[in-house]
Amino acid sequence: MQDVKDSRSRAAGYMVLLLVGGLLVLGWRVGVAGRVARANESPVVTTAVVGDVIVGAAAAAEPVAAINAPVLVDIALAPAAIPQTFVGHKPEHSFTIYRVERGDTPNGIADKFGIQATTLLGGNPLLSEESNLLQTGVDLVILPIDGVLHDVQPGDTLESISEKYGIPVETIVGYAPNNLEFPYRLYPETQILVPGAVRDVFVWTPPSLESVRGRSTGSGVTPLIVGTGTFIYPVNSRNFTQYFWYGHPGIDIALGEGTSVVASDTGTVTFAGWNIYGYGNLIVINHGNGYETFYAHLSGISVVPGQIVYQGNVIGATGNTGNSSGPHIHFEVRINGAQDNPCWYVGGC
Repeated sequence: MQDVKDSRSRAAGYMVLLLVGGLLVLGWRVGVAGRVARANESPVVTTAVVGDVIVGAAAAAEPVAAINAPVLVDIALAPAAIPQTFVGHKPEHSFTIYRVERGDTPNGIADKFGIQATTLLGGNPLLSEESNLLQTGVDLVILPIDGVLHDVQPGDTLESISEKYGIPVETIVGYAPNNLEFPYRLYPETQILVPGAVRDVFVWTPPSLESVRGRSTGSGVTPLIVGTGTFIYPVNSRNFTQYFWYGHPGIDIALGEGTSVVASDTGTVTFAGWNIYGYGNLIVINHGNGYETFYAHLSGISVVPGQIVYQGNVIGATGNTGNSSGPHIHFEVRINGAQDNPCWYVGGC
C-alpha cells in the first residue's frame, strides 16, 4: 500500500516540473516577441536647446535603418546664378574696292565716290608710306563715309581711339556697322571706322641750316648763300606718276634709274644720305630764304652736307630706294617747314 502512495507522489512531482518548464518556455517566447515589436517602433525623441545647439535625448537609441531616414532639402536660399561672359558683335563693314586707272588723281577718285581726298588715306594708310603707290592698277579701299579705318590693337579703348582722332565716343558708337553695344568691347585684329577723322601723316624734319653752317667746301668760310627765289625741274622729264595732295607732300616723276638730278635752286646742302623714314637716299637743300627742296629715292648722291650748290648743278641720280615701287624721283618744296605743292614753283605740272 505504501508503494502505491510513493508512486503517486513521484508522478505528481513530475507533473509540477513539466508545468513549470512549460511556463518558463512560454515566458521566454513572449519576451522575445516584445523586444522585436519595440525595435520596429519609431523612437520617441525629446530635445532640449542649449545655446544654439539642439541636443536630442534619443542620441543613444538604437539606430533606424538608413532607408527609412527622411531626406532634408534646404530651400531657404536660391542657388547663385551661373556667371556668363559677355560676347559682343564684331564690326561688319562693307567697302568698295576701286582699281586706279590711268590719269586718276586723289581728288578725282574722291569725287567719284562723294568723299574727301583725305578719306583715301583713311582707308589706305600705305598711300602715305609708299610715294608711288597711287598708280594704274593699284586697288584702293573706298570708305562709305569720310573718316579713318582704325586697326584695333591690344589695349585700345573707345576713349583712347576718341582721343587719338579727336572724335567723340558717341560718334564712333553711333556708326552702326561698328556693332558697338554696352559695355563696348573692342576686339584686336578688327577694324573700327571713326567717322569724320583724318589720319595723321608723319612729317620728317631735316637738319637746320645752322647745324651745317660751320662746314665748308674747303675755303674755311662759313657757307651762307641765298637762292634766287625761282625753281626749275630737278629732272628732264614730265612723266608724273603722282601729284601733291594731303597724303603725298610732293610730286613723283618716273624716269630711268641713273638719270641726272640737278638742284632746283641755289642753296646749302643740309642732308645727303640714307633716310630711314621711307625716302631712301635723300638730298635736302636749304635755300637760305625759308625754302627747302627734297630729292628722294636716289640711286646716287654727289654732294655732302654743308656744301654750296647752284641752280642746275648735278647733285645725284634717280633711283628706286626707300619706299618706292619703281624708278622715279620724289620732289618736295617746303616753305618755313610747311609742305607746299611743287607745281606752283616750277611752272606747273
